[in-house]
Amino acid sequence: MVARHAICRYTGANQRNERKWGFSVKFSLAYEMQRPTLDDHAVIEETIEQCILADEMGFDAVWFVEHHFLTTFSSSPCPEVIFGALSRLTKNIRLGFGVVILPYHHPIRVAERVAMVDQLSHGRVDFGTGRSAPYEQTGMGIDPRFTRDMWEESLNMIPKIWESETFQWEGKFWNVPPREILPKPYQKPHPPIWVAALQPATYQLAAEKGIGVMALGVNAPSVLEPHISAYRETIKNATPVGATVNNQWLSSCFGLCGEDDKAAKELCTQSLKTFFGPGRPYFQDQQDVYSKLLDQWGGVPEHLSQNFSRYVEVQGVNGAPSSPVDLSGGNALAQKIWEEFDAETLAQRGVIIAGDPNSCIESLKLHEATGVDQMQFLMATETVGHEEVMKSIEMFGKHVIPAFR
Repeated sequence: MVARHAICRYTGANQRNERKWGFSVKFSLAYEMQRPTLDDHAVIEETIEQCILADEMGFDAVWFVEHHFLTTFSSSPCPEVIFGALSRLTKNIRLGFGVVILPYHHPIRVAERVAMVDQLSHGRVDFGTGRSAPYEQTGMGIDPRFTRDMWEESLNMIPKIWESETFQWEGKFWNVPPREILPKPYQKPHPPIWVAALQPATYQLAAEKGIGVMALGVNAPSVLEPHISAYRETIKNATPVGATVNNQWLSSCFGLCGEDDKAAKELCTQSLKTFFGPGRPYFQDQQDVYSKLLDQWGGVPEHLSQNFSRYVEVQGVNGAPSSPVDLSGGNALAQKIWEEFDAETLAQRGVIIAGDPNSCIESLKLHEATGVDQMQFLMATETVGHEEVMKSIEMFGKHVIPAFR
């Protein structure tokens, strides 16, 4: 395993370790299992070392994706396997399936594997669910038209598998004769259930079903705030799929903490733009990608709207649109503006949590105002190397997390 990074020595004059903001949010890390030069063994070893350090530094959870066929993008096809190792190498940090792609698996196998990890970890599992995208679905022989219904049927089955001594089911996609299914989860009645959500319709669906939202679209907190409020209101009348209601909202962003404020922001911005760059997996088969991203990031900044004033009509105050940005030049123009979106603006809007500890704290306060329950950071990408990630985890643990505890 790679040697641990030396303890960082941030000595900023305005450290705020002693100031408490009353922020009850939890802190977590997301893993696609990327690496600057993809090497299966190295990325596994580095990821494990980062997760062990995150546990020691007070992070609340790590979340692992399930991706297939994205060989230059993700090396995480089977989170339950790496969780088997982490269940014994960590003590407190929760292990989040972020997410299990339910249409790919028989619900019994999902229930068994999640319950086994929950037993191994003494009840530290969070169960995120989703249905992926057409490129991966078709590779698995799954018709994308059926995945919403498959996800919903599987979601209804799994809590009942955990809660029943003898389970049976007759459905559209799966039929199970009476069977006893073991193991049961360590957590009673079962692990918290979540869904990956990229649009308001899914936020609403999650609230109706009484499950947590994993807002993975990388949005400015000002964009998410009304959706969080609507979710809180709707979930009061939920018909839960499980035995309990999981009234939690997770917001995802890119994060990086370093001693050099400007350098950390710039590296984090490069990581964000590389991740969402042209031709990347998350954008396959999507239209108007960069116009949507600009909206998610809070609209075209005033200085960029001035630079592109010949082509861009921006409504609202200070460049924050009251309706979707009107880009007469189409998606190519939107991409050009997106490429010039600067690191400082992204940090000021809370799209990234980056910079020195004071900057990270200031950006996190924007999310505090939305009432979010958990902030999830993607730090380890092909753009950000292992040493930078280890230093960032350490600085979050020493300087940022204590400010909110």
